[in-house]
Amino acid sequence: MVWIIVVVILVVLFLIVISNIAVVQQSQTYVVERLGAFHTIWGVGLHVKIPFIDRIARRVSLKEQVLDYPPQPVITKDNVTMQIDTVVYFQITDPKLYAYGVEHPMAAMETLTATTLRNIIGDLELDQTLTSRDIINTKMRAILDEATDPWGIKVNRVELKNILPPQDIQSSMEKQMKAERDRRQAILQAEGQKKSAILIAEGEREAAILRADAEKQAAILKAEAEQQAAILRADGEAQAILSIQKATADALAMLNENAPNDQVVKLKSIEAMEKMANGQATKILIPSQMQGLVGMASGLVEAVKE
Repeated sequence: MVWIIVVVILVVLFLIVISNIAVVQQSQTYVVERLGAFHTIWGVGLHVKIPFIDRIARRVSLKEQVLDYPPQPVITKDNVTMQIDTVVYFQITDPKLYAYGVEHPMAAMETLTATTLRNIIGDLELDQTLTSRDIINTKMRAILDEATDPWGIKVNRVELKNILPPQDIQSSMEKQMKAERDRRQAILQAEGQKKSAILIAEGEREAAILRADAEKQAAILKAEAEQQAAILRADGEAQAILSIQKATADALAMLNENAPNDQVVKLKSIEAMEKMANGQATKILIPSQMQGLVGMASGLVEAVKE
């Protein structure tokens, strides 16, 4: 019987010791109280508390956490009621302040986010609200971070997930957007037609310039060809004249060498006159000193015929 009591006592003591051993995981901390007052914060590792004296008041996660709040009704400066839902990214930086700073920290965060959002949107009109998400996010993050600092909470980011205006305003906005898109499309089409007309005109101008250049080059080449042909003809005629003059000079030189008499000279003069006439002259002037020779030549011709 004594052994049974001893075993029971040992088992109870073992269970008590085991129940007072705590292993703190990574990214977690334990807030420990002793006799109802804050004692210490346990970090990562193995810890043992005093039975019936120490108590783990709260287990706190140091990871970044996300709170996705449902849509909240807010009123803009121009009295438009919208539904906006918010996402808050936060992290606990001081477990002691988180445990003792505020009762129900998550509920306090939600209420603070809703009131801050209403205050900021209340100073903006509808159009500003729809186009100023970054400004609203920045203001909310700054206000929430400052307000939650005594609670040991660090607000890292705030995002407006959805902004839902009333249905009639959404319809009006869609019509306005459609009209704006149609206007831009008309402008783009007009600009395209304008550019097309400009390109066509420039193409025609370039084509006209090329045709004019081609005609100019053709005219220049034709003129150069005619010039070359004229030069060649002139050179040919000059060569022919030089050849005739040379032949005449050679003939005269031969006559001079053979000492021709007056009769031969006169006959050569007649041949030269015949060439001068060339069968086209209607009148030939014959010097007086050559008339007798001409008559003699005619008599000789008649005598030969008889």
